[in-house]
Amino acid sequence: MTAALTLGCYAAVVGSVAPKALARSAWPHRAPGLAVAVWHGLVLSFTIALALTTYHLVTPTWHLHNGMSGLLRFCGLTFDARIPGTGPVGVPAIAVPALVALLPLVCFGHELLRARRVRARHRGVLDMVGRRSARWRATVLDHDTPAAYCLPGRRPRIVVSAGALRLLSPAQLESVLEHERAHVAGRHHLALAATVAFARVFRWLPLAREARAQTALLLEMAADDRALRRHPREALVSALYAMAAGHAGHAPGGAFSVGGPDAVVRLRRMLEARRRPHPALCGVVVAAAVAAPLLPPLLGCAPGMG
Repeated sequence: MTAALTLGCYAAVVGSVAPKALARSAWPHRAPGLAVAVWHGLVLSFTIALALTTYHLVTPTWHLHNGMSGLLRFCGLTFDARIPGTGPVGVPAIAVPALVALLPLVCFGHELLRARRVRARHRGVLDMVGRRSARWRATVLDHDTPAAYCLPGRRPRIVVSAGALRLLSPAQLESVLEHERAHVAGRHHLALAATVAFARVFRWLPLAREARAQTALLLEMAADDRALRRHPREALVSALYAMAAGHAGHAPGGAFSVGGPDAVVRLRRMLEARRRPHPALCGVVVAAAVAAPLLPPLLGCAPGMG
């Protein structure tokens, strides 16, 4: 029971306190890629902690010295334990944490399939009404509203509207298209789908809400950084401002758009003189992202916790 209490308190801190502290921190905007890894580490850590907590709750009389040998025995986990009061055959206690762990994973798969179907339908529309531009390596959509977005996945597609072609200079347009290529190359749709799936399962949890919103913003910042490494800052800033002022169209479901509701935050970030994070800070952040999912098993396996 001590293990269940410890793991439950840990899950409560990760699910409620940690996301608020991380969302208020300044360093994630300086290292958006690392910050996305930390958010995913917290999500995975919470899921593992909740799964282990449920296991110890449904087997309150099971002790560390019982059951299988090796790691399972040391951590108080065994396939032989049964949930009390479930009949003569009994339900394996391991089924409860397995369900907790598998539910976000199943939802993640469902989210990937749903977004894939949406993108496939949109590609079909683009094949009928769009035209391929070899110069820009993109599909041009004859629409007056300025828009630029990408459809990630196995058959990625970058789309730009005729309105954007008229609005942006060649340098601005290249920076915008590089931003979209960064989303495709970085497979950002997978990172975003993971937080969306977690938010669908634990929609009442502050961690779920913050992870979904912050990951979407940080992925846009990561794409901005890649575009800034290859194109002048002025080109991307002016392009983003022009798209926002021109009431850029919304991207379809499953797509990443260069504009969006976070354009003002991204503009302010690019205009401010920000130093790159210190290598020591990056090392600490990487260690924290790796250690977060390992803490729940260590807490459950600590001597005297069974």
